[in-house]
Amino acid sequence: MHKKLYIRYLIELNLAMLFISTSGALGRYIDMPVPVIIGFRAIMAGILLFVFCLWKRISFDTEPNDRPTIFLGGILMGLHWITYFYSLKLSNVAIGMLSIFTYPVITALLEPLLLKTKFQKIHLLLALLVLIGIYFLVPDLNLNNSYTKAVGLGVLSAFCYSLRNLIMKTKINSYNGSVLMWYQLVVISLFLLPFLFFMDSSGIKEQWQPTLILALLTTAIGHTLFLVSFKRFSITTASIISSIQPVYGIIIGILFLGEIPVLSTIIGGILILISVIIESIRMYK
Repeated sequence: MHKKLYIRYLIELNLAMLFISTSGALGRYIDMPVPVIIGFRAIMAGILLFVFCLWKRISFDTEPNDRPTIFLGGILMGLHWITYFYSLKLSNVAIGMLSIFTYPVITALLEPLLLKTKFQKIHLLLALLVLIGIYFLVPDLNLNNSYTKAVGLGVLSAFCYSLRNLIMKTKINSYNGSVLMWYQLVVISLFLLPFLFFMDSSGIKEQWQPTLILALLTTAIGHTLFLVSFKRFSITTASIISSIQPVYGIIIGILFLGEIPVLSTIIGGILILISVIIESIRMYK
């Protein structure tokens, strides 16, 4: 690859990470019930992605046997977003984002069970490193503490995301990534549509701009750029670079929300990110 092209692609991948990282600050900033935020996010992003797929003339056809998997992927993606945003509401950008970045190690532990790959003992050591990192994120093991609940929801969000990625991994070679994402957004939209009527959604009149940014910048553009990067870099390289997400997210949180993480959060975050980078480099080798 030519050096100038490589630098350009690297900048594009980092832009993708920066756009996706805005989810933390936007999740904290948008003042509406979580199911309402995610409902509007899914509907808006779904419309944008539908227009994009029509423009690119991408086929929406799916095989009947694949539809239950895609449907389950949408349910898990919705649960991932909802638990992540509840985690953000209960804590701050740093704790919310670092908690869900336990997902690469959770994936490494789940993969041998679901896809029947060989189990590797080093994954237990990485899981231990992640647990130590979580220990630093949690101030005390009191379920009445909002930060403890936030970390628990963050890890649950990571589990849902890992499970979704593993079951969708079997379909990614058969369909365009944008179409798979669109179908998942449709599932999320249909399930959360009733919440827009039963919960207070009047805030969208004042909050439509940050919600649109969440749908357009974070979801549609960010995830599309990330998918495009798989054609230019190995998935492992992209995954290693994606570990910069919490760093971008925390910086955005500091600049726009004034949320400065405490020392224990920084230590916990470093331990979690070290485990992610070790696993990514191991996959590459």
